[in-house]
Amino acid sequence: MRHETTKQEIVDAAWAIVRAQGLNALSLRALANAVDMEPPSLYTYFASKHAVYDRLFADANRELLARFELLDLSDDPRELLRSTARLFVTFAAEDQARYELLFMRTIPDFEPTPESYATAVEVFTRGRTALRKAGLRGDADFDLWTAVVAGLAGQQLANQPGGDRYLRLIDRAVEMFSEYVLSPKAR
Repeated sequence: MRHETTKQEIVDAAWAIVRAQGLNALSLRALANAVDMEPPSLYTYFASKHAVYDRLFADANRELLARFELLDLSDDPRELLRSTARLFVTFAAEDQARYELLFMRTIPDFEPTPESYATAVEVFTRGRTALRKAGLRGDADFDLWTAVVAGLAGQQLANQPGGDRYLRLIDRAVEMFSEYVLSPKAR
């Protein structure tokens, strides 16, 4: 139990570092210093820096999955798309480091372990199921959806972190997307 408590303290310190300085700023020396530990002692808890990233990746995906589980999957396709977009874009805009770790390849040579990636697959599966329920069918629909919501998230993080400039556009973007993808003339 003590080992797990210390491991969580290390993870919390890692999040603090990457949130303050960026994902690439994480070093095992800085992390050890942040938890008042000698750098070699850190290896008792994590075998490498990538193992720390892997834990962060898993934790972030578990948080996103927990939010998906709370999502009300409306029978109204447009409302379902709105709520799904709000969930993703607001989740992304809350934490740039988390967004970059989950959805961008900013850490050279980092590949999540199969165990950590399994949670990401579950998030993807839940999202894809919700979008199918809303009426999306082909890969082009899903690709366009991803571009719209990732674009809003990326613009929010790049241009007004902590604000709501692009968050306010979620409903309008979903309405445009819905009109294009769900309208009878789109099929």
